[in-house]
Amino acid sequence: MTDFILVRHGETVWHAENRYAGRTDVPLTDHGRAQAADLAAWAATASLTAVWSSPLARARLTAGPAADACGLTPRIDERLYELDFGRGEGLTRGEMRERFPEQLAAFLADPVERHLPGGEHPRQAAERAAACLADLACEQPDGRILVVAHSTLLRLLLCHLLGIPLTDYRRVFPLLHNGALTEIRLAHGRTALLSYNAPALTPATALH
Repeated sequence: MTDFILVRHGETVWHAENRYAGRTDVPLTDHGRAQAADLAAWAATASLTAVWSSPLARARLTAGPAADACGLTPRIDERLYELDFGRGEGLTRGEMRERFPEQLAAFLADPVERHLPGGEHPRQAAERAAACLADLACEQPDGRILVVAHSTLLRLLLCHLLGIPLTDYRRVFPLLHNGALTEIRLAHGRTALLSYNAPALTPATALH
């Protein structure tokens, strides 16, 4: 069995305005860098066997300190990119409502089959991320692997692996906190959800 700790990158400068950040390389805020430091402190005690991340800077800068803390080399896989939001990229919900109201309404009703115009199909994103984890599990069948990626991709991935309809990803997993830990276990072709949105606490911190 292989355990994966899935983590959304630290807070970015688009967080406060809730802009859709897909493939845009948005920098971390000071708070986002602090979240990366908290993740690194947790990682130093977590017996990790590998650290992987999306190629985007916000994920790499979150994963890097964690890898350093446990003496591992951070590795990158393009299959961990965030979903491409097409015409919604960089916009707030309100701005989308002004520019393409009917397509936004369709997306809100069915975010998979009626995904944002010009964007990646969520099913394809879920499948590429699942293929990435399957390869990592084959590489480390007894591993404990940290994966730093993105909110929408990880929620789609969870639904895909747990047999939940992808269309429900925004309802079943309404949010992933930046820097929080979601742990899953892959064994014999099945996936178990061990924890969701847990804070990155060290054993000493957890006692207080």
